[in-house]
Amino acid sequence: MAFTLEVMTSFSQPYIKNYLISTIRSFNIKAVVHQQKSKIICAFESNHEKLQECIETIGNTLPASCFMSGSQHYDIEGEPEALPDFDVEYPLGLGLCPSCQKEMFDPSSKRYYYPFTQCTHCGGQYAFFEHYPYERSNTVLSYVQPCPTCEKESKTYGRREKQVLNSCHECGIPVKLLHKEKERYANDAGSFRTMFEVAAKALRDGKTLLMKTTLGYRRFYRAEKLEYGSVLMLVNATKITDYCSLINDEFNALLSIERPILHVALKDESLRNTFGTSIDVKYPDEGFSILLGKELTQLGLDYIAYEALEHPCEADFVMEFDLNIQHQSDMRLFINKDIKFITSGERVSFPSRFPVGTDTLSIAHGLVGIKDEKGMLFDQMGRFTSASTVKVNQLETETPAVESNNFHTMAEDEASFMSVIAEHGKFGTKVVGAYFQEEPSFLYYDGKKVIRVVPPHTFSAAGLIDQMATLREGSDRLVENIKNKLPHMYELLLELEQSDATLFEVTAMILGLEDKSYEGVMREALKFIGKGGLQIDTKVHDNRFNHVAFLSSIISYQIAGVDSVYLSYSIFESFGDYFSELLNEIKGKTKATDIVLCGSYFGGQSLYSRLQRNLKATPPLLNVNYPIGKENCVVGGVFL
Repeated sequence: MAFTLEVMTSFSQPYIKNYLISTIRSFNIKAVVHQQKSKIICAFESNHEKLQECIETIGNTLPASCFMSGSQHYDIEGEPEALPDFDVEYPLGLGLCPSCQKEMFDPSSKRYYYPFTQCTHCGGQYAFFEHYPYERSNTVLSYVQPCPTCEKESKTYGRREKQVLNSCHECGIPVKLLHKEKERYANDAGSFRTMFEVAAKALRDGKTLLMKTTLGYRRFYRAEKLEYGSVLMLVNATKITDYCSLINDEFNALLSIERPILHVALKDESLRNTFGTSIDVKYPDEGFSILLGKELTQLGLDYIAYEALEHPCEADFVMEFDLNIQHQSDMRLFINKDIKFITSGERVSFPSRFPVGTDTLSIAHGLVGIKDEKGMLFDQMGRFTSASTVKVNQLETETPAVESNNFHTMAEDEASFMSVIAEHGKFGTKVVGAYFQEEPSFLYYDGKKVIRVVPPHTFSAAGLIDQMATLREGSDRLVENIKNKLPHMYELLLELEQSDATLFEVTAMILGLEDKSYEGVMREALKFIGKGGLQIDTKVHDNRFNHVAFLSSIISYQIAGVDSVYLSYSIFESFGDYFSELLNEIKGKTKATDIVLCGSYFGGQSLYSRLQRNLKATPPLLNVNYPIGKENCVVGGVFL
């Protein structure tokens, strides 16, 4: 009989499986470890003298994943005949596992306060990766010779076996802290700790800090309000629930190995007065941020703002090292009590392996899918030196990246829709779906090809006032009311007619929001406490979404004195009804069996909650391993 452990996870990336294998190998226990669609199965040699110790070690050290949902154990027939093994095919972009964090704060460790601490299965490895195959000679650490101890670790059973980027204080990377004309260098435990103490004190005193980290550049600062695109990093784990209203899954996700960005409601009154009712938050992930967070906590600071950057910028203090790094956008996660999914971002989802594919090279948003003997490998284009293919599919909005006699363009909504069909293995079935990112569109998959049922209708504000006046009989009175009762609105509409603003940028401006974007409207909607919104006009006209009717409806309610919070909530409630009604109608006509949702705008709590309620009879399918936003296009492009 073999003792069997099952770890439930919906995510296909192999880092949890490989961490399990490394732990098992460190005890020299024969086992079979297999990752399936919804779980990882580990069957152990049941009579091994260290089996109990191995299981306890797994329980104490296995990183928590926001995609893990539980575990169970039982006995099965048969006995494993060999040690399990694993491959290191591509680099990771993760937070640190518990063992690496513990090592970084152990004064007796050779990695005490060493910010590049990581193991084979955690940390920001991707930043140092240049091109495939993933080996040290193809990273920016190619010229850094590991010390004998690190070299031995990478060849010894355990969590650093096969590690490509292994280093420590002895063979590591020096870091410098720049302030005006002064430079401070760190290359050992004492100097690193002093450097992070100095950086934390500078932030406490109101200075800005640009830090090159193993997950990219970050500019840290204290502020009365977050700058656009910034995130609040909560550095004190014991205070997170004091500041934020979280369900258990949200709290666990913040501290998981993936370390996603979450949009959460604030509970603390002082934070609400400073930052508003809801905000993007994150917990420190990689070595630099964790060490900085530790020192900030020592100074009594429980949070700090930061902006993620692709390139360096000006700051009072600069912490950097002399290695080029690659950038990945961070993972943003949607969570409610029933479901979680990735809304956007490359990190964690890419690089990745898809087990099936076609002889099609897919290119979208700087990402590429390349077929090989194992299926499809997805990553940034710059990480590949060559590829051969029969066909090329690239987004129609992009400049062709390669030359091919069989080159085709693809639409973003169709590629995004197809990615969900591929992930759920719905080939050959009938599926309807909606895409919502900038403009809504509705699609149908007949088992062979994707058809646009209601194509996206690009918004233009040109001639908006005249279109409002002629929308329907009596609409000219609306324009007169705007002139007389909301003259500032009329002036705004005149300005907008000369702009190239998108639909939700215009919506945010009409609502008078400071954040003039979809996110701004979504955050305003989250302020609403109550049930039931107003009906905003989201009806289709000539088989297209009617922008003018939508905006006219909002302004009409404003003339009646409806505030922006209630209107914002009503917008998403109405969109929820619009999508669900049309999806059910198309589903009925086509006899489709499934409904798909894709596009990052579905990541708004107000909208998705409404859709979840309306589509309860046919729960919608979304991406599992990839974001529902634009990044999923590269996956769908393989199958178009």
